[in-house]
Amino acid sequence: MAVTVLSRSRLPRIARPGVLLVALVLGFATFGAGCADRSAPAAEVDGMEPLGIGKEVTVPISAAVTTMVSPGEEPRDLLRPRYAAGTTQEVTLRTDYRIQQQVNDQPVRDFSPAALTIPMTARAGADGVDLTVGAVTTPDPALNKAFTSAGGSHAGLGMSDLGAITELRMAPSPDTPNTARAALEQAFYQAVYQSIAFPDQPVGVGAVWTVHQKITGGVTLDQITTATLTSREGDRLTIDLQVNQTPTDTVWELPNDAGELDIDGYVMEGVGSITIDLGMPLPVSGSIEIGGQQTYRDARSVSTLVQTQSTRVSWTE
Repeated sequence: MAVTVLSRSRLPRIARPGVLLVALVLGFATFGAGCADRSAPAAEVDGMEPLGIGKEVTVPISAAVTTMVSPGEEPRDLLRPRYAAGTTQEVTLRTDYRIQQQVNDQPVRDFSPAALTIPMTARAGADGVDLTVGAVTTPDPALNKAFTSAGGSHAGLGMSDLGAITELRMAPSPDTPNTARAALEQAFYQAVYQSIAFPDQPVGVGAVWTVHQKITGGVTLDQITTATLTSREGDRLTIDLQVNQTPTDTVWELPNDAGELDIDGYVMEGVGSITIDLGMPLPVSGSIEIGGQQTYRDARSVSTLVQTQSTRVSWTE
């Protein structure tokens, strides 16, 4: 999942800009589809702290603009969240991100973080959705141990009338270790940018609309999600998704003023299907996976960095 750069204090420190690509591989791995500047391997980067230590932090999410392609069959209806304040929902979010990097003909290195399973309780309020995190699990033994102190962490989502997420609030419990805090943040960012907004016109089964969202970071992306309403039973909707991300510029601005890399190639696309109950705050089931490959070139050294990424976000009740 693509996200906005939130805090320069979290970015890796590159001491010698003259060896850009080597520094990138040793201390910098982008997190999520198009998420430049978001993360690096914790054991290899000094001085990084996760966002929101000791306090709640609210982060605005870039606007999602919907455009109707086809209204679908009759009967048609305006799709809007219909949950009342106080509505609760038990749901589990799972995130799995993979990234490999290669410089020139050097061996491929794998920087993939551990997958997370995050049970949570969502409670609808007057101004959005509050989330209470349960017992998070992961295949990584060290990270799994860190999460033993993370129970009771909170997050929150600001929501528009069309169901778009407008802000993300993060408030990890005070005893949560930094590694667990950072992993939670990254998982929620992935989920936020793989959410869907409804069109502002009535639709029926077979309707198609697009959602355009700009994702800013070292590489600023245009993300276009094409949604198709494949079935509806009362308030329960099944929506197929196709996602395409393209960079808005031809260069990647490296963190800490370390220079820039030319973007020689950028492919990031994905598909998925989710089930939404208009009477519940979060998706009840489904998944979406985005993947692709990016090629960056350092014109000064004629070196090339290739990244292969995939991100899977899934929901279950």
